[in-house]
Amino acid sequence: MKIEKFIAVGENIHCTRVYKVEGQFVKPAANGKYVIVYHDNGQRCELPVPDAFARTADWAAGRVKHCAVAIWQGNYGDREAGIRYLQALARQQAAAGAAYLDVNVDEFSTDIEERVRLMQWTVKTVQAAVSTPISIDSSNVAILRAGLETCDPARGRPMVNSVSLERAEAIDLAAAYKAVVIASAAGEKDLPCTVEERLANLARLIPRLESKGFDLPDIHVDPLVFPISTDGENGKRFLNTVAAIRRQYGSGIHIVAGLSNVSFGMPNRKLINQVFAWLAVEAGADGGIVDPLQINAQILNNLDTSSESFKLARALLLGEDEFGMNFITACREGRI
Repeated sequence: MKIEKFIAVGENIHCTRVYKVEGQFVKPAANGKYVIVYHDNGQRCELPVPDAFARTADWAAGRVKHCAVAIWQGNYGDREAGIRYLQALARQQAAAGAAYLDVNVDEFSTDIEERVRLMQWTVKTVQAAVSTPISIDSSNVAILRAGLETCDPARGRPMVNSVSLERAEAIDLAAAYKAVVIASAAGEKDLPCTVEERLANLARLIPRLESKGFDLPDIHVDPLVFPISTDGENGKRFLNTVAAIRRQYGSGIHIVAGLSNVSFGMPNRKLINQVFAWLAVEAGADGGIVDPLQINAQILNNLDTSSESFKLARALLLGEDEFGMNFITACREGRI
């Protein structure tokens, strides 16, 4: 299978994203505090971690929300350090082929007015670094509106992440700003478990989108990915849903999803995610909400489908490896 195009919605500028304290990226500094270490244009850079973050429950659990640190610094501390970090993330994702850059500030605080302002600031900061269109991601309509108002239409239509039967008000907002949409298969009150439930929800949602002026190419369906660690059939159900959507709606519609959700709780998540993305494309998907540095068309085309690692991950994802024991054993033995 040759993948010509993969629509990567870059997920890295997101306040839920965490690094491990004293891991690969978060290091102690000479002053006894901590910094987030990264590279920008080949240069080693540091983003200081404010004392406020070192007093959080996340920090006590050994993790820190690195994008939240950058946004805090950009607005309340070392402004240039915060801006440079976010713009480096944006440039890296754009260089890796991201079609959109997803921006989410929901977990920065509980203050709606603050998050509205920070969404606008973050979108402006990212747009100053790259020409890639922005995907505005929030559970709050006021924050979605703030992001869309800030998007530069000259770089292409923005994206709304997401609309669904339970978020019908976001449909009108997306239409007003001429955005494309990620259309979730979620129901009004619950998440679908089966292929049939997903299709039934989409059968109600897509006509509603079309009635508001959205054509099929404006719609990026998210069939919803659930972890295989909780149910070994979740990967197979998702792939079957993708195939059914492609059969029903043809080549015009896009199919994307938060593909890394499938590997929560499992070892060697990068391998699982890449093989799952490959299987999703094989089933009919043409993109995903992913880290484009780890999942893009070139990476997927370079996967060795005859390797033991690919075959073990594939069996795991298709529910052929009961409880994932073969995959987990191979990880423990260092074979993959």
